[in-house]
Amino acid sequence: MILMNDFAAEPAALQEEERTAVERVLRSGRFILGPEGQQFEEAWARFCGVGFCIGLANGMEAIELGLRALQIGAGDEVITTSMTAMATIMAILHAGATPVLADIERETALLDIASVKRCLTKRTKAVLLVHLYGQVPDMTPWIDMAGNARIQLLEDAAQAHGAVRQERCAGSFGKWGAFSFYPTKNLGAKGDAGAFVTDSRELADRVKTLRNYGTVGRYEHLELGLNSRLDELQAAILRTRLAWLDRFNRRRQQIAARYHTEITHPQIELPFRPSEVSSHVHHLFVVRSAERDRLEQFLQEKGVKTLIHYPIAAHRQPFCAGAQSDPAGLLNAERHAAQCLSLPCHPQLSEEDVTTVVTAVNAFR
Repeated sequence: MILMNDFAAEPAALQEEERTAVERVLRSGRFILGPEGQQFEEAWARFCGVGFCIGLANGMEAIELGLRALQIGAGDEVITTSMTAMATIMAILHAGATPVLADIERETALLDIASVKRCLTKRTKAVLLVHLYGQVPDMTPWIDMAGNARIQLLEDAAQAHGAVRQERCAGSFGKWGAFSFYPTKNLGAKGDAGAFVTDSRELADRVKTLRNYGTVGRYEHLELGLNSRLDELQAAILRTRLAWLDRFNRRRQQIAARYHTEITHPQIELPFRPSEVSSHVHHLFVVRSAERDRLEQFLQEKGVKTLIHYPIAAHRQPFCAGAQSDPAGLLNAERHAAQCLSLPCHPQLSEEDVTTVVTAVNAFR
C-alpha cells in the first residue's frame, strides 16, 4: 500500500540524527524552556526571514495567542476561510473574537479576496489568510486590501513551511505568522508543536509571556496565560529536521510536477499549478472529482491510500452553526468539500510509487 505519509521510510541518516538529538536532551536534564528551544526559535526565525520566533505547544495556540497579543477579542471580527482545518477557526473563538467565513477561489481553494471584501464591517479587525495545502498567493493585493481597510493581515502558515513568494517566506508577510509542526507537516515534530513568528518585538514578548502562564518573572503572573511551551525534545527534533526541509520540499515539488504532467484523466481536475514553483511546497496534492467517493475506493483497491482535506466546510460544522459568512454564500467551499481528494505526495515516494499512483488515477472509470 502506498501511504499518505511514510515516516518509517525516511532516510537512515535523518533517523540517526533525530536519535542523537533526543539523547542530547535526555543527557542534559533540561526539558522545558531550555537551550534547544531557544536555538530552534533562532533558526526558524532566520529561515522565515523574520526578527522573532516563539516556540509553542501547537499551531492552534499560535493563532490564539497571536490574536490576544494584538488585543483582538470580544466584539471583534476576524475574516478567514471556510475551507481549512478547524483549528484555524477554533483559535479565533478561543481568543474571544468572532470568525467571519469567506468563500474560496475555485481554482486554488485559497481565500477569495472579493468574498473577503463583502465580509468587511466596522467590527473587522483582521483577515487571517490560510496558505492551504502549502501554497502562498500573490500577497500584494492582500497587503493593499488590509492597508486600505485598516485591518491586520495575519497568516496561518501551518501547511506552508518553506513556501516562498516574491522572495519572502510564508509567515513573513503579515503582522504575524502561525505554524503547526504536527508530525505530518512538511516540517513535523514527533508530537504536537507550533510557533509564532513576527518582526514585532512587542508582540513576540507578549506571546512569550502568554505561553507561560502569563509570567514575566518566577511566580509573577501578570495576566491569564496558557501552558503552551515548546518542549526541548520537540525543539531538538525540529532543529534536526529543519536541515532536511528544503530537499524534502523539492522532492514534493518534483512529485507534484509529475502528477500535473502525467495525470490525464478528463474527469479528474488537477489543482492549480502556480507559475512560481517555490510558492507551493505541496503539503498536500488535492484533485477534484464529481465521483470523489468512488475514486477514493478505486484507488484503495489499487493499493493507493488517499485522504480528504476537508470533507465538511467549516460553516457546516456544528460548532460553527450560525456563524457569520459572505452574504453571497460559500458555494465554492461547499463544492470543493464535496469533490476534493488528496493523493500521496510525501518525500519518501519513489519514482515507481509515483508511477503507480498516476496509472491508478488514469485507470479510473
